[in-house]
Amino acid sequence: MQSHEIDYKIKGHDVQLVEVELDPGETVIAEAGAMLYMEDGIQFNARMGDGSNPNAGFFDKLLSAGSRLITGESLFLTHFTNQGWGKKHVAFSAPYPGTIIPMNLAQMGGRVIVQRDAFLCAAMGTKISITFNRRLGSGFFGGEGFILQTLQGDGNAFVHAGGTVIERQLNNEVLKVDTGCIVGFEPSIDYSIEQAGGLRSMIFGGEGIFLATLRGTGKVWLQSMPIRKLIAQLSTHGPNTRKEARGGLLNNLLEG
Repeated sequence: MQSHEIDYKIKGHDVQLVEVELDPGETVIAEAGAMLYMEDGIQFNARMGDGSNPNAGFFDKLLSAGSRLITGESLFLTHFTNQGWGKKHVAFSAPYPGTIIPMNLAQMGGRVIVQRDAFLCAAMGTKISITFNRRLGSGFFGGEGFILQTLQGDGNAFVHAGGTVIERQLNNEVLKVDTGCIVGFEPSIDYSIEQAGGLRSMIFGGEGIFLATLRGTGKVWLQSMPIRKLIAQLSTHGPNTRKEARGGLLNNLLEG
């Protein structure tokens, strides 16, 4: 199925949104809960499957929905269609501070591989499927890198990255990255999980026991602040955690 041709604008800086312009009859698909606002005339429906195969039966849709559950995403995707007259706009926001990356799949050979929580929205006709890493070690040690998503089609797709985006073009090179900092890469890139240095570096280096290794020629997108690190800083490792603990201890001493 040929993807719908959608126009868009990316707005904002620290927490970005993408505003999609739909002609009458055009549709954009998005993760559940990603919509920020939409103009009158746009109707939305939650559906199993991405709609890339109009002839897909119930079993095919159920299989597609089940694969999304494996990745930890919602069972449904939301389809937004312009049912009115003239151009209409719908906007989608990133789930946490970061950057939205537009990807023209037609210019990228029709396929790109992204982290399982990176997909935000895409033109109708884009196929979204899961990809398991070929190497068993990635499954046991890779964390975020074990289950990936493949975006396939010839239209525009949008993915979200935490913090700042770093785009690298590898030319028969090797790049080692924190597993959570990978947003996506072209299929020509070989991806694996490898041990991070010697025993002392693994234990005391603070970079984790394993790193993702990217090899080959193609584009790679990285993020400076993956959600895992953000949550860690806001919770148990946050700067106010010890203050609260000390405050609680002081109150107990005073009451005692």
